[in-house]
Amino acid sequence: MHSRAHLLLERDFQELMENSHRGIIAFPVSEDMMQWEAEIEGLQYTIWHGLFFQLSIHFISEYNLVPPDVKFKTIPFHPNVDKYTGRPCIDFLDNPDKWDTSYTLSSILLTLQVMLSNPVVENPVNLEAAQMLIANESLYQITVLKLFGQRLHLGDSRPELPKKPLECIKSFKDVSFNNYYESWSEIATSKATEYYRTPLLQDSNFIGNYYKWKKMDLNHPKEWRLR
Repeated sequence: MHSRAHLLLERDFQELMENSHRGIIAFPVSEDMMQWEAEIEGLQYTIWHGLFFQLSIHFISEYNLVPPDVKFKTIPFHPNVDKYTGRPCIDFLDNPDKWDTSYTLSSILLTLQVMLSNPVVENPVNLEAAQMLIANESLYQITVLKLFGQRLHLGDSRPELPKKPLECIKSFKDVSFNNYYESWSEIATSKATEYYRTPLLQDSNFIGNYYKWKKMDLNHPKEWRLR
């Protein structure tokens, strides 16, 4: 007999397949459905559109009373994604007290899709990305596109963490773009595929708002692009 978590994940999978969210793919990779892999694409009319990011999602038997463990396997250069662990900074994933049992696999992935395309620089987990975005948005966009506009591969080895990380934080004016790009390329990603996407679902009303925004996009594409 299947566990409660297994049955809920079967429901979530069915919902995901029926809705067929654009730029979102997810599927179980274990028989008990506790381990998943996913890809999200950046939202349209953002620099992240046209690039895919791979994720791993691990559920436990207590789902959906607790959130799953989510990590980017393709780690974006993004203020809200830890560049070493690939963990996204989403409050309801980080803090079980903010998790709501109404959240589903679809809402998690939609949240990540919005987050990716709409970086938040307050309290970043990637300070370098946040500093660059604040100081020079154009340079940040160029860096993102240069890093992920091609396929990059990460071997089994992980970068060695600095013993004194604060000493590594310097002004971007002191580092050439080529040097910065070369350094980040070595640690940023396992496999940069062809698209990007983000989500920032902070409340249970997000899904309704998301589809309202998409409807506005389809009905008034010219005006929406000007925003």
